Amino acid sequence: MPEERSAGNWRTDGGPAGGDRAGAARVRPDGVDFHFDIMCPYAYQTSLWIREVRSMTDLDVRWRFFSLEEINRAEGKKHPWEREWSYGWSMMRIGAYLRRQDPMLLDRWYAVAGRALHVEGKKPHRPEVAEELLAGMGLDPATVRSAIDDPTTGDEVLDEHRTVVSKGGFGVPTLIFDDGQALFGPVLVNPPGGEVAVRLWDLVTGWLDFPHIYELQRPKAAADVDAIAEAFAPYLEARDWLSVQRPTP
Repeated sequence: MPEERSAGNWRTDGGPAGGDRAGAARVRPDGVDFHFDIMCPYAYQTSLWIREVRSMTDLDVRWRFFSLEEINRAEGKKHPWEREWSYGWSMMRIGAYLRRQDPMLLDRWYAVAGRALHVEGKKPHRPEVAEELLAGMGLDPATVRSAIDDPTTGDEVLDEHRTVVSKGGFGVPTLIFDDGQALFGPVLVNPPGGEVAVRLWDLVTGWLDFPHIYELQRPKAAADVDAIAEAFAPYLEARDWLSVQRPTP
């Protein structure tokens, strides 16, 4: 007979420790909190994918915030809320202001501002460009000033940022599910569409069955780095900041 091995933290009755979902018919999550920073090119790519999943499955995507400026802040530098205008932070404050009127306005704002930065190479992180984008959406450009003059929009962004940090999160995209589990990623470029997008969603949410798997990463060969650089070219041209690549904790 084969040698028996200790199961450790893993259950041997059909599921991982702490749950009984594996081995049973999987049920797709009904909704997800998608934490993003408009400045992040990876989060934008993943947002295109999750929008496709939503269109195919009626997934409830709830847009939530996370600040790369805050998580990457150097010691001694100002917090983003201590500045009159901070790039990603201020764009998210505009989003928070719009969401209070209608969550779909935040949905549209992320789509428009994200496309402007990551596809068109514009600078939505500048107030005057943000005003132009809002006008193009049929909204009042004065929304920029209203959002920044309201300190509670910053409170809203910080609260959602801290939600991710409280779970050990460190970047975006971060997905938080209704059962409290959080996943970082998927980190991708050239997101899939149609049924392939849904297949990826099923693979990603399959991780929820295994809460003691923490990381699976594909090494980047030179061709991968070139593909990423090509996908991010508009962003790299438009950014007015130095990007920080933090190591995974």
